[in-house]
Formats: sequence, structure tokens, C-alpha cells
Amino acid sequence: MKKDFMFTSESVTEAHPDKLCDQISDAIVDRFLQQDPYGRIITECAVSTGIVFIAARFEPNANVDVTNIARQVIEQAGYQEKEFNGKTCSILTSLTELPPEEHHLFDEKDLSDTEIDQITVTSQATVFGFACNQTYTLMPLPIWLAHKLARRISEVRKQKTLPYLTPDGKTQVGVEYKDRQPYRIHSITVIASQNQRAKPDLQQLQDDIRETVIYPVFANEKIKPDAKTRIFINPHGQLIIGGPTTHAGLTGRKNAIDTYGEYSKHSGSALSGKDPIRIDRIGAYAARYAAKNVVAAKLADECEVQLSYSIGLSRPVSVQVETFGTGKISDEEITAILERHFDFRLAGIIKKFNLRFLPSLTKGGFYRKLAAYGHVGRSDIELPWEKVDKVGVF
Repeated sequence: MKKDFMFTSESVTEAHPDKLCDQISDAIVDRFLQQDPYGRIITECAVSTGIVFIAARFEPNANVDVTNIARQVIEQAGYQEKEFNGKTCSILTSLTELPPEEHHLFDEKDLSDTEIDQITVTSQATVFGFACNQTYTLMPLPIWLAHKLARRISEVRKQKTLPYLTPDGKTQVGVEYKDRQPYRIHSITVIASQNQRAKPDLQQLQDDIRETVIYPVFANEKIKPDAKTRIFINPHGQLIIGGPTTHAGLTGRKNAIDTYGEYSKHSGSALSGKDPIRIDRIGAYAARYAAKNVVAAKLADECEVQLSYSIGLSRPVSVQVETFGTGKISDEEITAILERHFDFRLAGIIKKFNLRFLPSLTKGGFYRKLAAYGHVGRSDIELPWEKVDKVGVF
């Protein structure tokens, strides 16, 4: 197995067109579940110059104004330019009612273990969870740093430290590894958009980003840029306005950013825009929970958990663990422990994480908060699958 290598991960600001679509989709999921925690909703979104398209399928037991939600999300994301803003953009919708489905009419809080075993998944999926000891959140360092840079771009815009910035932005961090551990920062890339070409010029933008974004982000990091670190700030020139005016967006197109920055495998299915009945969403959270507890228990420096589900069954047909040669016990032994002590069944996951009720219990909604800066590895919000309360079973 390769031990010395360089790896890059990217992130984007919450107003990047793809992330804007994810937020609109998850804000709609939040609103439906706030009205009816047992409701069903699947929604996708696309944006382009002046246009937003929303497709949603839902049970007709809630009254949700999806158009108004989209306009609120766009406005809160910071888009105020005439080219694209929440007040004047055109919003097209395709709304379809789902037929009632008794299979999902259950209250997981009242189910016995036998009854939980009878609730089967209705979509096939293979999902992955990962954890490693590279950061205190047990996330790979490249995606952790890329997220920090993207957040900082938004902060300096909102705080008007750099008032000329517009909401769209992108980051990338390359990290060199020795013996599978981070060694040095190879490269840093920041793409920031601005509201006019005349001010500031490219050189001033680059200086401002270094001083207010890059240097503060790395100030407290153990591994900092060195004299050989390559730093690229808008290497292709100024990006004026950015956002949907420059490039279209789509729900579910940033799966790597949502998870582990490609350092580990991830499912091809979108995480945003789905209620908790969808195993391709919540199974990924359960897999992260398992992997994180393995690493937190110091059974491995790295752990990837794979869960494969088949329609009509409640349990995954396959549970696999890969520790990349870092396990203190065999991968097969860890797998056996996970199967004994972690509930990977659909209703069991919903019950364990209280997934139907989190939108009502969280100010400002819950799922929308996941739609930017990662569904896993978060330290800014409390996520049930980030707890390490299972280390005692190992």
C-alpha cells in the first residue's frame, strides 16, 4: 500500500451554485418535516442565469411554499446582483404527490426490536463511512483545511472585511503524506468572485486573500504553508459576479465535498433533498458513526466502513471494514463487533439519531445546515453520528 503521496481535496462556499441547490433542497425537506415529521419528501433543484427549477415529490399532508423557501435561501446566501437574486429570478416547479405508502407509516420510538427488523429499505444503496486520526474531528486533513478556507471566504465577505467579494468561491488544498500521515502543505488554491472588474485589481485581490483568508486559517494549524508551498489565488484572472450567472448548479453534484474529499470512497447518490426514509442518505451517516467510533477507540488510525443494502431487506447484505493496514486487530474482528453493537437497519438508524424530529428541534432547520461544508466531520453543529459514545464496545 502506498505510504508516501500527495492528496488534494476541494471545497466551495455555501453560495456556490451546486451548494445553493443542495441548501434549497434541504430547506424544503426541513419545512416538510417540521409540519409532519413522518412525511415523505424528495426534492431536487437546478439553477442557472436568472432561473431556478425545483422538482419535488411528496405526500400531500403538508402545505409548503417551495418557491418562497427558494427565494429565502438565495437571499440568505447573499445574492443581490441584478444578474441573479432571490427577488427577481424565475422559479419553475414540478410538484408531484406521492401515493400513500403504509410501509412507512411507523413510529420508530414505539417499535420493538422484532418490529424494527420488519421495516425494509425501498432503495438499493452502497454507502461508505470513514474516519482517521489526522484531525481532532477524525477527518482527512485536506478536506478539513479546504472547508476552513471556504468558510473564511464567506466570513470576510459577510463581515465586510472584503466588501467587494460576491458569494461564490472555491478552495483546494494539497497535502503531502509520509507513512500515510500529513507531512507538509503542498499547495493552496482559492477562487474568489468580486462585484466589479475595476476594483480591486487582481494583485490587490490576491494580497487581500492571503492576509485575511489564508494566513488566519493556518495560524493555529500544526502543519503550515512553507517556502515551497504553491499558492494560487484566481490563477486565471478575475471572476466577476460568479454564481449561477457564471456556472449552473445542481443538487447532489458535490458528493466528495459533502463527505471525505475523495480521500475515502463515497456513494454516488446525493445526500441532500431526501427525508430520513431514504437509506442512501442516512446509511452514510450510520457508516460514518461506526468508522469514527472505531478510530476514537484507537483500534485503527484509519477506518472505512461499507454498507450495502438491497430492496426488501432491513439489514445490510454486506458490512465490510478496511483499516488500510493500521488496525490493532483484524478487519474481520472489527466487522464482527460492528455487526453486534451497531444498528444498521433503516428504522434503527432513524430511531438512534432521531432523524425525523431534528428539523423541529434545531433552530433554523437541521438538514439545510448539512448542505454546506460537509454532512460529516462538523464541529460547528451537534450531529448524532459524530458522537463517540460507542468506544466502550470495542
